[in-house]
Amino acid sequence: MKIDYINNYNGLQENIVRLFDSNKAEAILFRDLLKETVIDHKQRLDLSQVDFIDTENCNLIFGLFKSDEGILTKDNKTFFCILTMESFIEMVRLLEPFCKKESKGYQYLYDVDTPTDLLFAPNAN
Repeated sequence: MKIDYINNYNGLQENIVRLFDSNKAEAILFRDLLKETVIDHKQRLDLSQVDFIDTENCNLIFGLFKSDEGILTKDNKTFFCILTMESFIEMVRLLEPFCKKESKGYQYLYDVDTPTDLLFAPNAN
């Protein structure tokens, strides 16, 4: 699995942090890690510390907050995905189809109106 940042991907000043180039086994590992670290233990999850994820041109850190803020950054290199417990539970639910079979589909992992979206696209490369 890889993670990268695509700036202004559509010419409308909208950006994507993308988790891509993965298979069903990595989707399961990612889902379980997100659930265990963020939801169960209420700790931050730094993807640069995860063995099976290659950080291409950025890093993503997941953390709990009292409101859904989406993805924030100061330098377009380190991104923070700041969401409520309910949104992280929904994110895990959205990952489920990718954990059941190999997929060519994709899924945005939250619905917060910010300039940067989080995209899970296992078949993209």
